[in-house]
Amino acid sequence: MGLVLSAVPAAGSEDPVKVTLFPFRVNAQTQYAYLEKEITVVIQDRLRKEGIRVMVPGKAVTGADTAAMTRAARDLAVQNESTHAVWGSLTQVGQRFSIDARVMDVSADTFPASLTVGGERIETLLGAVKKLADELMLRILKQEKVVSVTVSGNKRIEKDAVLRIVQVKPGDPYRLKALSEDLNRIYRMGYFEDVRVDAEDVAGGKALIFRIREKPTIRKIRFKGNRVYDEKELLENIDIRSGSILNIFKVKSNLKRIEDLYKKKNYHNAEVSYEIEALKNNQVDLEFVISEGKKLRIQTITFEGNTVFDAKTLKKVMSTSEKGLFSFITSSGDLDRDKLAQDKEALAAYYQNHGYLNARVSDPEVKYEEDGIEVIFKISEGPRYTVGTVTLSGDVEDKAALKEKLAITKKTYFSRKTVRKDVLALTDLYSDQGYANVEIFPKVNENPETRVVAIDYRIRKGPLVSFEKILISGNRKTRDYVIRRELKVYEQERFSSTRLKRSVRNLYRLDYFEDVKVQTQKGTTEDQMVLKIDVTEKSTGSFSIGAGYSSEDDFFAMASVTQRNLFGRGQIVSLQANVGGRSDRYNLSFTEPWLFNIPLSGRVDLYRWIKDYDTYDKDATGGGLRLGYPLWTDYLRFTVGYAYEISNIEDIQEDAPPSIKDFEGTNTQSTVSADLRWDSRNRIFNPTEGSEHRFTVEYAGFGGNIAFTKYIGKTGWYFPIFKGTVGFLHAKAGYVEENPGGRLPDWERFYLGGISSLRGFKYRSVSPKNEDGIKIGGNKFIQFNAEYLVPLFPDMGIFGVAFFDTGNAYNNDEDIELSNMRESAGLGFRWFSPVGPIRLEYGLILDRQEDESAGRWEFSMSTGF
Repeated sequence: MGLVLSAVPAAGSEDPVKVTLFPFRVNAQTQYAYLEKEITVVIQDRLRKEGIRVMVPGKAVTGADTAAMTRAARDLAVQNESTHAVWGSLTQVGQRFSIDARVMDVSADTFPASLTVGGERIETLLGAVKKLADELMLRILKQEKVVSVTVSGNKRIEKDAVLRIVQVKPGDPYRLKALSEDLNRIYRMGYFEDVRVDAEDVAGGKALIFRIREKPTIRKIRFKGNRVYDEKELLENIDIRSGSILNIFKVKSNLKRIEDLYKKKNYHNAEVSYEIEALKNNQVDLEFVISEGKKLRIQTITFEGNTVFDAKTLKKVMSTSEKGLFSFITSSGDLDRDKLAQDKEALAAYYQNHGYLNARVSDPEVKYEEDGIEVIFKISEGPRYTVGTVTLSGDVEDKAALKEKLAITKKTYFSRKTVRKDVLALTDLYSDQGYANVEIFPKVNENPETRVVAIDYRIRKGPLVSFEKILISGNRKTRDYVIRRELKVYEQERFSSTRLKRSVRNLYRLDYFEDVKVQTQKGTTEDQMVLKIDVTEKSTGSFSIGAGYSSEDDFFAMASVTQRNLFGRGQIVSLQANVGGRSDRYNLSFTEPWLFNIPLSGRVDLYRWIKDYDTYDKDATGGGLRLGYPLWTDYLRFTVGYAYEISNIEDIQEDAPPSIKDFEGTNTQSTVSADLRWDSRNRIFNPTEGSEHRFTVEYAGFGGNIAFTKYIGKTGWYFPIFKGTVGFLHAKAGYVEENPGGRLPDWERFYLGGISSLRGFKYRSVSPKNEDGIKIGGNKFIQFNAEYLVPLFPDMGIFGVAFFDTGNAYNNDEDIELSNMRESAGLGFRWFSPVGPIRLEYGLILDRQEDESAGRWEFSMSTGF
């Protein structure tokens, strides 16, 4: 960037300038007399901005003629030790006005210079006075005026784009500082390699010419040395494009972008430079030169200064881990600086939660070696503190009762985590009573000599608060009443944080919304609150088609149309078809979750199910009605139902259970059922915590030739373990007996085996046998399943699973014995896809018998225990 200027006198290079500014006389109508002061103030402010000292006498210059006025002005200016004197007058004739000014250099024996500005209408006077002030400033400082401002050298950039940046305009004083600032403004546009300004003498002042040389444009962007990423991926991750102007600062920032991109794939030693090839027509080719280096993962994590906890214990606290056998799947050994920073805090918290109140962990030191990365944490443990006296102060009525609820009183050693939990528990306790603005401050007093911590929970409960209004927004489809009926808080009732949290959970469990945001704000009075619930809706309708393979149905094709929020009323309608090698299923269902505007759910089903069992075929058509109602809590629901089915049994094989032959032809089944279910899972699909328990009783025999009573109970528990992994324990048992006046069909007896019971065993292969060795199904069964789910690609809903299954089915004359239960174990993958869970698992039979294979693959879509 350059500057070419002719020499000009610099303001302030000689003695300081001081001006005596006389008030301007006003020759106009009486109502404009105030302008005498206004004109003086405007001129005074303009001169002072340039560093000129200004003295304003109390009266205007007077005299018999111009010479006398000049002598009077000079004498008073000399008396004030001023270098210049300024005086003048305003004259108005009709709509026109004229301002005449005199400016005199006191030290020079010359006549005063005359300056005149004019205009029409008194409203434009202020602009004219400012113009006069600029002219006076130029005369006093002996500065030249900028006559014109032009741009040259530009080829692609419009002149107007440059001139819009330039602050110096024609008529302004010619000053070096202002020009230097304009040069910087032009250069910061980023389009130019060089910017200069020439100042040429012309009539009336200076002509300014900004001479610019534009930066070249990028014709092509190339990459050299890249193998991990292809050119398309690299281009997507930089913000430079072909045709853009070459900006070296931007090029250098993109070097860092590319290096960061490589670090994501563990190429931490990757280095990126650039080369520029000059071309004709002010163009260049830009080439990024990449040295990828070796892929590096974390080989070792070490700790220095730890004496209380060993390295194995501390590593379990961290989300960062060392390289493992399955690093290519699990990402173990990946270096993530953000996670390392979180691990530092997690390690410090672990110590502080075990009594080491002053434990400190340094920033991790990362060493890059040839074969991998070493991460070192330096730890200062400090002394361990025990829990001393625990007190409550402030707004406390029953201290003894509240103290019993504090978990810290049951701890030997101090724990920040426990203190935080106590604060939350006390907060919930008070807020559930309506104290929405309760404040609880734990005061921790440590005694370094005794190593004992005293804790005082200071409570300020504030006023009782009620919900003044509940406002709902964001629901473009879902009707307000569908949302409100899931809320456990109500207008004009007391605030409760527990019921508010439960309300939010209920809204998420509807599965109508991607996000639910809750905000509270003060109401019209201090004891009232406005609750705002803003929901973000997601699609609740789905249409899916697909094909696959199931261990139960062989190859199959499926199609379904489902709307879970019909017309925004929360109703569910579904039409499904599944056509497979061993079964065809068609089902139409409609569910109303709130019959008669109460939480009474009603469901109607119509179905057709053609099933090819191993030894016979069943073609059934039927329908059912179910009614459900919550008991005491939303988690517990009681359902009663009625189902009617007409089935046809045919193609009975020789090795079929003997009892099935009595059902050949048409059969009628009329069944009532009762179901008690507890479901506290946090999600329907892929839950991470909560439980589901269910007990069902079915009674068949209200007409028809089928009569039985069946009891089935099951329980399932989900619990988080660590680092996103989840444990699942499941148990299920059942009993069925034949009722008088009818028969118990084979398809209502119990068989185990397959992906929904004992994996690795063939579908319906675990069963008691008669004396001829034919499988006849059990009248009772028991099964247990244990799973451990590991997130592989959690954003995509893909998990790995390890499992253990055990169970068996028993005949009427057999007792359930845990010693003869069948067992299997295995591994698999699970994808919680948009169309439902997809499972691929291999089960290995642990107690294999002669007629069984070692194990088998299991595949299914939208099935579970």
